[in-house]
Amino acid sequence: MTATNARPEAGAGASSAVRSGRDVLALMLLPVPLVLAALPAAFAGGGTRRWFGGRGGENQRAEAQAAKDAAAEAFYELDTAQRDLRISIETINAVDSSSRGRKAAEDFAALGRRIDEVSHAYITAVDSHDLDRDDLEPAVASRARTELTRAKDDLVRVKGELDRFAQGLGPLLGSAETQLARLAPAVERARQALLAASNALDTVRASGLRADELAARLAALAPELTKLNQGAGKHGVPETLQRADVVLRDAEAVRTEAERLPERAAEIDRRLVSLRTRAQALTTRAGSVEPVLSELRRRFSAACWQDLQPVPEQAAVNVRQAEEKLAEAAKARDEQRWADATSRLSTVRALLNATDEAVSAAGDRLQQLNAVAKDPQQEIERTRFAVRDAQRLAMAGRHTPDPRHARPLDDSVARLERAIAGLEGRHPDYWHFLTETEAVRQTAARVVSDIREERGGVQG
Repeated sequence: MTATNARPEAGAGASSAVRSGRDVLALMLLPVPLVLAALPAAFAGGGTRRWFGGRGGENQRAEAQAAKDAAAEAFYELDTAQRDLRISIETINAVDSSSRGRKAAEDFAALGRRIDEVSHAYITAVDSHDLDRDDLEPAVASRARTELTRAKDDLVRVKGELDRFAQGLGPLLGSAETQLARLAPAVERARQALLAASNALDTVRASGLRADELAARLAALAPELTKLNQGAGKHGVPETLQRADVVLRDAEAVRTEAERLPERAAEIDRRLVSLRTRAQALTTRAGSVEPVLSELRRRFSAACWQDLQPVPEQAAVNVRQAEEKLAEAAKARDEQRWADATSRLSTVRALLNATDEAVSAAGDRLQQLNAVAKDPQQEIERTRFAVRDAQRLAMAGRHTPDPRHARPLDDSVARLERAIAGLEGRHPDYWHFLTETEAVRQTAARVVSDIREERGGVQG
């Protein structure tokens, strides 16, 4: 009952008291027998709350009022908890479209229906009993107390369910709040990245570089910026966060490349000069391959130089192709097609590397063959040392070597002896000898590596 509604009741009580006083005064003026006859009627018709059922009736009214107050407090707490939890559910629904998010919303709706039921029962109990009536009967007050207590217990029970449900939402709510907290900063970072990329492009263009490819990539991000500006309300929080990350990454890539573009152009210019110089030098060096081959053919068996026969022609082809690619790279540089220029220069470098190796191989072959023809013993001792070193390691701490190590070493010894025997004769195949000794050393090195790896594992 509001304060406004309470004022008329106060006036009515005062008027009743006045009428009661007048009645008593009138009785005092009557003869004694009439006074005695009128007293019961006077006391019965006073209508003041003080005479309701005695002290026991007042206690029942007070208990009913206390039950009403407790139910009201329980109703308020449940309503507040439901409102707070509804905000949490809306937060989760805005972010989480997974099955867990949908189930949380469904469970909250089911709880809402139970809350509506107990709330309706509470409101019905309150509306059914006017505890401020002067003529409230004790039985009615007792029934009101019972119904209001039951309504309060139901409200408290459902609030307990609501609290437990809210506790179970902790992980989902935490994740949703984290994403929402990330949303505004992520969108702002994406916008700032786009602005920085645009400014970097303006700076590059002012220096005379077109940067058309970078400009096209930046323009392609405009629709994404529009969607970012439309907000998460239209496109959803997860999608907006993902879009902001993509825009940030792509815009930063454009900005970085734009800032590096002047340096990239200068680097391409340097590589063009360097590779032209190298191609010219290789042209000169390739001319020396034919005299080397001539000496190899004159002094050594065919097996020592036959694989080098195509080198002069292949070197000339490679150098010619490299010069063509250099011209293409220079044109791409002038047209500011940076990716094409870089690709052509990489091809030039690969061609020149292959040519360099082939030209060097001819001179190295002659040098190695001259050395072994003059003194093969040095190559033999070098190879035998490698095998003996592997054998010592295989026997370290053992009475007999492990067959896995002994067998390849024994085979290597036999292979070396056959290679040495092949040096006998009028035109020995020195190149075969050199390839065999190299193979023996590689086998010995592999055995040593295996032993050390096994023993290192055992110690570990």
